[in-house]
Amino acid sequence: MHEFPKTSHSLIARVKDLDDAAAWTEFLGIYEPVVFRMARRRGLQHADAQDVMQQVFLSISKSIQGWIPGELQPPFRAWVTTIARNAITKSLTRRPRDLASGSTSMVELLDAQADQRETTAEILTEARKELVRWATAQIRSDFSEATWNAFWLTAIEGMSIADVAKSTGRSTGALYVARYRVIARLKEKVRVLSQVWELQENETP
Repeated sequence: MHEFPKTSHSLIARVKDLDDAAAWTEFLGIYEPVVFRMARRRGLQHADAQDVMQQVFLSISKSIQGWIPGELQPPFRAWVTTIARNAITKSLTRRPRDLASGSTSMVELLDAQADQRETTAEILTEARKELVRWATAQIRSDFSEATWNAFWLTAIEGMSIADVAKSTGRSTGALYVARYRVIARLKEKVRVLSQVWELQENETP
């Protein structure tokens, strides 16, 4: 069985140390874009969404000491969701009524907001997407330019192995091997980060 180098609880415990720059860089790199997009989808302007994002992570930094993992406690992502949703709701309630689109009242806008379960699922989905982007950037330096190009052109840009072989002068076998190496490393990185930040798929017993 694969042994992960860190459990979710151990790294989240590191985030409780505000001086742990590495843990916070990883945490913010994954979650900041998620909260920003979530705020924008709910009608906040760019500047307001930026303000909400800053408020969310300021609140987290102040209150994370109170989050204690346990079977009877909400998962970390649900705790983050609650803070984000509350910050967005407060920002919406502060908007002047005449900024609402058409004749929609502020009460109607708030009533239209997704419930807690839907919001948690939204953050989970978006965080997984951001996690893949983060993981891709993290493993880039592990590979040569040629190996990375083979992966990028075929797996990301969708070029065929044959076309890349013609344009680069490499054999199709070498390209398959190069792409496989990067994808395998990426999957490993995503698995580790998914467990670390409690973003793994729910497992059935």
